[in-house]
Amino acid sequence: MSNDIWSFSESAAFASEVAAGASSLANSMQGGEAVIVDLGEVRGDVHGAKRRLLLKGSVRASGPPEAVAESIFRAADNLKPAVILLGATRNGREVASRLAIRMKIGCLAEASRLTFEGGSLLSDRSVYAGKVNARVSCTLPCISTVRTGSFSRTADEPDETQVFDVGEVAAKTNILGSSRKESGTVDLKSAKVIVSAGRGVKRKEDLPLLEDLARDMKGALGCSRPLSSDLGWLPEEHHIGLTGVNVKPDLYLALGISGQLQHIAGMKDSKVVAAVNTDKEAPIFQASDYGVVGDLYALVPALRKALAARRDAK
Repeated sequence: MSNDIWSFSESAAFASEVAAGASSLANSMQGGEAVIVDLGEVRGDVHGAKRRLLLKGSVRASGPPEAVAESIFRAADNLKPAVILLGATRNGREVASRLAIRMKIGCLAEASRLTFEGGSLLSDRSVYAGKVNARVSCTLPCISTVRTGSFSRTADEPDETQVFDVGEVAAKTNILGSSRKESGTVDLKSAKVIVSAGRGVKRKEDLPLLEDLARDMKGALGCSRPLSSDLGWLPEEHHIGLTGVNVKPDLYLALGISGQLQHIAGMKDSKVVAAVNTDKEAPIFQASDYGVVGDLYALVPALRKALAARRDAK
């Protein structure tokens, strides 16, 4: 077994995060080296480690999970990395499970923090909708999926590329066609300020009030699950929570959100949380640094007025 930490995700943006995780892990291992894995072609927009492994063959990063898993297995069976990190996407989870079975090694899931202890990999992961953090371990060599947002991307560029020929890989399934999911312009993961709307918003027509506040604060508009999944007032990409987007802005302003566990799981890593709710017993206050018991329809206009006065005073 080598001391290499491999990283891979079919998503180029997420692949850089996973590579940063591999680099962080490699730094804590004597002689450890982080290696970005690419399939079929080098992806120049994937960075975060000093070494790259290009698996030459018929499969691309976006290929069927079974074929991706087989390609990585053929290389890993020969080069024997200590750890293989995979992005916890829908495809990544399938690749991880297939690869673990193929290699007959353990697999950790949804890691948000990774460390070594002796001959094992330790992982922190959120359970019970974010209410509890669990620590699990697996003997090396092993595989782990990495939760999105767990590691910050770095500017490290690979200065060495190794090529390994995995040959032709026949998949049992064929992709007949694909279409890009329509998306808006919101980017909650990189937003420094998020104004989030909940069921305290009475009508869809009232959402521009919160959108204007988010714009005043140079932030983005998010929401709890009812507004996106149940009512359809906002696209799913605005949904923050266990089944939506996980965020960690500098400021998270929750307006009219009760604070159910599945929502808290998606925003609990925010640096500062402020909440407004008419119910003083709302669970959101337990997860907040600042709380106001009041009506968002009175507070939001007052806050916008105060922000405008501050801008005019400069």
